[in-house]
Amino acid sequence: MGLKRIYRHMMTAERHVRKIFQQTQLNRISNAIKASETRHSGEIRVAVESSLELQQLLGQQTPRQRAIEVFSELHVWDTELNNGVLIYVLLADHAKAFAQGQFEEGVMSCIEAVSEKLIEHFPHRREDENELPDAPVLIG
Repeated sequence: MGLKRIYRHMMTAERHVRKIFQQTQLNRISNAIKASETRHSGEIRVAVESSLELQQLLGQQTPRQRAIEVFSELHVWDTELNNGVLIYVLLADHAKAFAQGQFEEGVMSCIEAVSEKLIEHFPHRREDENELPDAPVLIG
């Protein structure tokens, strides 16, 4: 385990999430999810977490392992067709568009990429209902 990673996580606080994802950005992301879900029968959740706790870091928990925990905690798996998708962002370990500070754009491109796959594999059904909230979840 690298000391750089521990330092990044210790220096990335909840306030960073709230500064980057203000209500305007959260509303746009929520609207993008809502619009996406009119094109397929899948369910999309977005969760943004500032950092991992020291115990998780010492246990060498990966972002993927944490995403699986969040997937379960948010009941993304609990959809009628088992077609829920979690877009999980861990700010302290961010990459790609997030590394350049393009947080909203990064999430929006993820929503679009996930939407294309959901359209392909889970076409929209007339009786679809919104099973999961569209609003992004900010985890301290």
